Amino acid sequence: MVNQYSTGGFSLQTWGLTDVGMKRRLNEDVFLIDADAGVFIVADGMGGHAAGEIASRLAADEIDRVVSSRIQESGETWPDHWDPNLSMYGNLLIEAVQAGHLHVTEEVDRNSDLSGLGTTVVAAAHQLNSDLLVVCHVGDSRAYLLRGDRMEILTNDHSWVHEQITAGLLTEEGARSHPLKNVVTQALGGSTEPKADIAEIVLQEDDLVLLCSDGLNSMLPDLEIEGILLRGGTLEEMAQNLVIAANEQGGNDNITVVLLKAERVPTDT
Repeated sequence: MVNQYSTGGFSLQTWGLTDVGMKRRLNEDVFLIDADAGVFIVADGMGGHAAGEIASRLAADEIDRVVSSRIQESGETWPDHWDPNLSMYGNLLIEAVQAGHLHVTEEVDRNSDLSGLGTTVVAAAHQLNSDLLVVCHVGDSRAYLLRGDRMEILTNDHSWVHEQITAGLLTEEGARSHPLKNVVTQALGGSTEPKADIAEIVLQEDDLVLLCSDGLNSMLPDLEIEGILLRGGTLEEMAQNLVIAANEQGGNDNITVVLLKAERVPTDT
């Protein structure tokens, strides 16, 4: 799926791809690209028999709905609960993710067969008329930024293995094969309200942002992901190469990627 979304300074070219992987019967991942609102989402559903794809779709659609409806409202007064240290889109994305959490929990409350439903999410929003990209996440879905020849991770996993890595008790390589590698400490859905993390990035020309579910990075180390992106090609080719490489390493989970490339819009002289 390809779209182009423009702001005053940049045009974002985008591509999204999802794959069931080599071991799973169902694909519980979803991605969403809303070019009009500038919203880009990867959600990784959990729930097993309760059908995690329901949670991921509910959350993604609600996040998009909240952002889309908010940016159409008039008025310059921010709600009292918004953080003045964040941009409007930063606050808006946090509000939308919280709404996604409530939407999933309300669905579970209505239908006891959906008990245990939940989803991780990583979402990006491109603020209108600015060079700002806002990234918000809950769980272990990730965002990466490739700038020039160097890639950095923009998110910190909300997961048990990440906590062990931070404490120095586990290595990145050890985490990849640990039996608790899929245990997340925060998610949308459930009785505990998640605390979303947020990053605000001032874009530069040719920046490449990757949003992905853990089905990618659990199979591929960051250096290999970086190498695939550095080989270049179209966004479609890069997305396909990432999925192929993850499947070649076992494809133990669903794999979803969304790529965003910043291109400066020429100004009139």
